[in-house]
Amino acid sequence: MRLTVYEMDKHTVTKMTIISLSFLYLLACSRAISNRIGVNFGRVGNNLPPPSRSIELLQIMKAGRVKLYDADHEILQLLSTTNIEVTVMVTNEEISGIANNQQVADQWVHEHIINHYPATMIRYVLVGNEVLSYTSTDQDMRIMRDLVPAMGRIRTTLKTLGINNIKVGTPLAMDIMESTFPPSSGVFKPEIVNHIVPLLNFLRGTNSFFFLDVYPFLSWADNPTGINLDYALFEGNQTFTDMGSGLTYTNLLDQMIDSVYFAMAKLGYNNVKIAIAETGWPHGGGSNQQGASKENAAKYNRNVIKKMAAVPPKGTPAQPGFIIPTFIFSMYDENEKTGPESERHWGLLYPDGTPVYEVDLSGKAYKS
Repeated sequence: MRLTVYEMDKHTVTKMTIISLSFLYLLACSRAISNRIGVNFGRVGNNLPPPSRSIELLQIMKAGRVKLYDADHEILQLLSTTNIEVTVMVTNEEISGIANNQQVADQWVHEHIINHYPATMIRYVLVGNEVLSYTSTDQDMRIMRDLVPAMGRIRTTLKTLGINNIKVGTPLAMDIMESTFPPSSGVFKPEIVNHIVPLLNFLRGTNSFFFLDVYPFLSWADNPTGINLDYALFEGNQTFTDMGSGLTYTNLLDQMIDSVYFAMAKLGYNNVKIAIAETGWPHGGGSNQQGASKENAAKYNRNVIKKMAAVPPKGTPAQPGFIIPTFIFSMYDENEKTGPESERHWGLLYPDGTPVYEVDLSGKAYKS
């Protein structure tokens, strides 16, 4: 993903017309969306504080939202005493059962939503986690096929109960993209388009979000000589102009988000909003992960918070002025996560609850 110049092609006018036609619609929707910054509350660790202390820490950090990777009853009950907006998750293993039986969906909603709502401010139900990234087994493919039907059943239950302020979505990783650079060339992998289209149709029909896990760190780490580190961190003065769209970018995150906007527009879904389900930067890693440091993590996360909590909202070059609901990954370092050493060092907090570096999730400390 090198910062190079691309010649304008014959599709440029069409691309920009598609994006422009959705501008007023999305802007009107954006005005009703909160710009409160959230944090991902993962618990893949054997040394983390008890839930009661974790909820206290979320409030100390001034988190406006929290995203769970399940729908834990104890945590949801504790959150009922706070003003924090909550996102819960249907696990991948639960998807097929819900997709094939409305009664199973009804039971899930009653158990995990109705038992806590509205005292707990549940705002989103995410069905699965990065489902379209897993294709190696027959079970993976079944879950992929069952994803949108399961979302529909959860939505049906909520609608039947008269609950209209809880949106249903699913978080997807950037590996769903065949091309992301330049952003105007953004296109989904052809082998998953038949799953993406019904998903986009559902999201548009329910006015929900395309939830995206987007990590500039990973893109930079894959190509550190082709991508400037400061550009990935929102630092410095480097810019990139996409000659296919004429848009100028000042950071890698905006580029990655807009590649998904353009990919959706090419399928005819130019009015689906994006939310960031996960983004962050590791503060430590192995000897071959030089960019993973406290200094870089602090810069990235503070700059993301500053951008996404800005008033008026900044949006992206392709969608200026829109609020993008954002969740920082993650609350804690999680010592049981697998993979490279950096996987265990994404936390804003150490397992004992002390800050890795100071961060204000309200964004007030970063107002210019």
